[in-house]
Amino acid sequence: MAFESEAPLDALWQEYGGAFREWDDLTLARWLAQTLGQLEGRAWRLSHPLVGAYRLVAQLAHDRQVWLKRLATPPAAYGESPCCRAPLLPLLTRDVRDAGLICQHCNETLVPFDEIPADLRGELEGWARQYEPVHAVAHWDDRQRRAAGNYDAAYEKAAQQAEHLLARAGRELAPKLLNSYPAVVWEDQDECLEVRPEDVPVN
Repeated sequence: MAFESEAPLDALWQEYGGAFREWDDLTLARWLAQTLGQLEGRAWRLSHPLVGAYRLVAQLAHDRQVWLKRLATPPAAYGESPCCRAPLLPLLTRDVRDAGLICQHCNETLVPFDEIPADLRGELEGWARQYEPVHAVAHWDDRQRRAAGNYDAAYEKAAQQAEHLLARAGRELAPKLLNSYPAVVWEDQDECLEVRPEDVPVN
């Protein structure tokens, strides 16, 4: 989930991050704390520009251990992450059953799946189980592709299903997580199925 791959878009985000690398630790901490206040109370797309900028600065701050230096105080609603002690900002992905909710600061598991509130865990598990075979179409081997007859049609159908499942995550599941977390980010794309954020309407 970090901006570390060789993909052209990720390389572009690395370029964007250059401006933030010039900031000192105090400036980083203050900007992060202020932006957390702007994020509070909403479920945000992973692709939202504000979230993208926040993730760039948060991961830079993590590398410098800025939150451990206590240079700025985050809004009171944000507890401390057990993984890296940064403010608690979870990411919901299709891998929630295996990876839990992901930390936006260190990219490690922030909330293991079995620690997600029980009233939502069943719904998330059902959603992830639905998504798993849909995503798997993008990774079928030659035998599976031949068995499908028309792989292009199967791939397109899977992409459309992924769009609907991701939209449900943003429309229904992520907002419910706000009962337990001050803000939530949800994954709104599937690169393997070529589903882009603009393909995932939530309204």
